[in-house]
Amino acid sequence: MRSDILIDAMVTIRQLRYFEALSRTRHFGMAADQCAVTQPALSMQIKEFERELGIELVERRGNSVVLTLAGQEIAGRAEAILTQVRELSELARQHHGVLSGPVRLGIIPSVAPYLLPAILSEANRLYPDLELQIRETQTDPLLDELLRGELDAVLVALPVQNPQLEAAPLFEDRFLVAVQAQAADQWASKDLLEWIGQERLLLLEEGHCLRDQALHYCQVANTQARKALAAASLTTIMQMVAAGHGITLLPELCAATEVDRNRVALIPFPENPPMRTLGLAWRKTSGRKQDFSALADLIRDLRQKEQGRGNLGHAERAPGT
Repeated sequence: MRSDILIDAMVTIRQLRYFEALSRTRHFGMAADQCAVTQPALSMQIKEFERELGIELVERRGNSVVLTLAGQEIAGRAEAILTQVRELSELARQHHGVLSGPVRLGIIPSVAPYLLPAILSEANRLYPDLELQIRETQTDPLLDELLRGELDAVLVALPVQNPQLEAAPLFEDRFLVAVQAQAADQWASKDLLEWIGQERLLLLEEGHCLRDQALHYCQVANTQARKALAAASLTTIMQMVAAGHGITLLPELCAATEVDRNRVALIPFPENPPMRTLGLAWRKTSGRKQDFSALADLIRDLRQKEQGRGNLGHAERAPGT
């Protein structure tokens, strides 16, 4: 394919955006919904795009499509161009002041309910011109959307291993062992990791980074992990723990919200506690690094204030106490 083909053709940003949505969804109706246009309008723009380029980009099969070889290459370039266009807008927005205008923030489910309300309140107080748009889902989809330019930054567990991204650590979040309160005394004078290996470990579903972290720290064999109960939320897991159906590793960040002190005890690791590092990640090419630095400082300050008020450790209980 000639490298100058996009330069010679009268291609519009709208056509690139419509084609990128179609290449991603492989469905005219879904792409039209995502672009907030009618299906005939999107289809017409795709045909015009093909005429301008002089090549066929998609094979039409009703509403669904299959990309041609040329379409696959153009799709990758369209995504890159659209990301650069967004970053031009981001760079211009810097001149309106730090943390002003829309910021699309992704956040993982094991953080969002416990930190997001405070982030929104503090951001409204310090940066009244900021419009935080929140997307909550698992790590892999968040990183994919960040790379595609659909999100500006994501709050996830580090490390983020992609050369196109950079990240700023926010804080360490240690893990505690959550057990049924009535069984807490049984954990006294026990080797914690050995004892964990003998218990039924309650985990989040596949795809949650918290599941992988728990398995890694506990060194649980895959055969045992398959026997463990998998739940969609920490709330479900904590109800199972309270009922005596197993144990779990709970991030300290979640303790104040998820733990009923009458039904669940939290056992700290005696030394070298396992922990996760939460951080903020963004594209290296983004023009809003100053914004992300300010947002990271805001989150760090919030965490320090919460720890200073002692809101996170009140449910903790040492073995034998």
